[in-house]
Amino acid sequence: MFTRVPHVTGHAEKPFLYVVVCAAGVARDVSKLITTAQERSWAVGVIATPQGLGFFDAPAVEAQTGRPIRSAWRAPGDPRPFPAPDAVAVAPATFNTVNKWAAGISDTLALGTLNEAYGLDVPIAVLPCVSDALAAHPAYRGSVERLRGMGVRFGDRYSGEPGEDGLRAEFPWGAALDLLAPRA
Repeated sequence: MFTRVPHVTGHAEKPFLYVVVCAAGVARDVSKLITTAQERSWAVGVIATPQGLGFFDAPAVEAQTGRPIRSAWRAPGDPRPFPAPDAVAVAPATFNTVNKWAAGISDTLALGTLNEAYGLDVPIAVLPCVSDALAAHPAYRGSVERLRGMGVRFGDRYSGEPGEDGLRAEFPWGAALDLLAPRA
């Protein structure tokens, strides 16, 4: 199991995972990642990009996690709805989010959370969902390289495009948690 970073968390029960969800069609199945995380003894809170919020069943995810979905900044003085994260999984991660994050842009709660998590040395796993055409763009390649250089753990890119057999592969939700497992 993932070892918590003591200076980051203030909770003693289960380690807390932030799941950042971006606007990609596979986001409709984010509950699969949440279920797997809960089976591996994680407590989960979901942060969606503003566009990503419309790509999955928000009420069902809130019921599954027992927490509100966050998509916007909280007002000054409002309580924090989540404890500090022990780890962050970005799944699915889009071209837009990867590029803005690598540039240090924090114009959404999701991006601000990712930028801050890096500064707090919180482990971050990314499952990109980026088409072949967008993945060929030099900005994307440079952004992935920069984030990897910052210690961000990337899974294989999922293009959503049919393979040689004409079928689409299943999005590898559990790989995000595998990337967060302790490294020997």
